Amino acid sequence: MKSVCCVVSVVLMSLCAVAFAQSDAQKSFDQLKTLTGSWEGHVTIVPPAPEMEGKLTQVSLRTASMGHTLMHEATGSGRPDDPITMIVVDGDRLLLTHYCDADNRPRMVGKMSADGKTVEFEFLDVSGNLQYGHMQHAVFTIVDANHHTEDWTYLEPGDKALHAHFDLQRTK
Repeated sequence: MKSVCCVVSVVLMSLCAVAFAQSDAQKSFDQLKTLTGSWEGHVTIVPPAPEMEGKLTQVSLRTASMGHTLMHEATGSGRPDDPITMIVVDGDRLLLTHYCDADNRPRMVGKMSADGKTVEFEFLDVSGNLQYGHMQHAVFTIVDANHHTEDWTYLEPGDKALHAHFDLQRTK
């Protein structure tokens, strides 16, 4: 009887540990939530795009939906666009949906690097208008509490990649 109780106790403790263990997706999401706030910095484009190169960009990251969603909004000086990106934990994966000013919605799946400072998003699928291309890849790198970088890759028609690097400092 004693051995049955011991086995039951071990099984119950193991099940509790599994139930409360955070998934890699949740850990990645929690790390990205530390970026909540207002950010500002300059963008570098490869190949160079004179209308955007070196322009000041403002980025706002805020939690929404009772903390279950991270909303990313970017605006740039002299540009009418205002793309919105939503990041959520979807089951066992970290999912990014980018609501692009090119009138489409690419989705990407994210994974955190071993050092916990970078979350990289790989293309999953896209819906909407593909006439002008779509966002293909995104990387968020946390340098410290007041500095992070974002790298976004846009795939133009003909599979020409446009890479944008944002070097951002916290403003609040």
